[in-house]
Amino acid sequence: MGLLRGIARTAAVAGTATVVSNRVSRRQQGRWAAKEQKAADEQQAQEAQQQPQYAQQPPPQYAPQPQYAPQPQYAPQPQYAEQPQYAQAPATPSTDDMLEQLQKLGELKTAGVLTEAEFQAQKAKILAR
Repeated sequence: MGLLRGIARTAAVAGTATVVSNRVSRRQQGRWAAKEQKAADEQQAQEAQQQPQYAQQPPPQYAPQPQYAPQPQYAPQPQYAEQPQYAQAPATPSTDDMLEQLQKLGELKTAGVLTEAEFQAQKAKILAR
């Protein structure tokens, strides 16, 4: 029985120590949190005081814009007949353009979209330009 009593006493002391330790830790954390909050509040107050002074001053008042006499209205200029636009001849395609078109035609023929006859007709149109 003495052994059980000793174990029970040890368990009670250990449990009490754990409870006390947890309370101390929580109280300490609360104090630290309060100090951190106070420091943050003080820093915000300092930043607010360090705002530039010109932000607190009213904007400067400027003199009103001078009023000028209205400009005289001139008579509208006569509209001249537009010059006739001559039709421009289509620009001849460069060799690079022709090669690109021929390559595209070849791809369409290879894919089976164009028949041989259609391919030859389109090729002749491109080369005739």
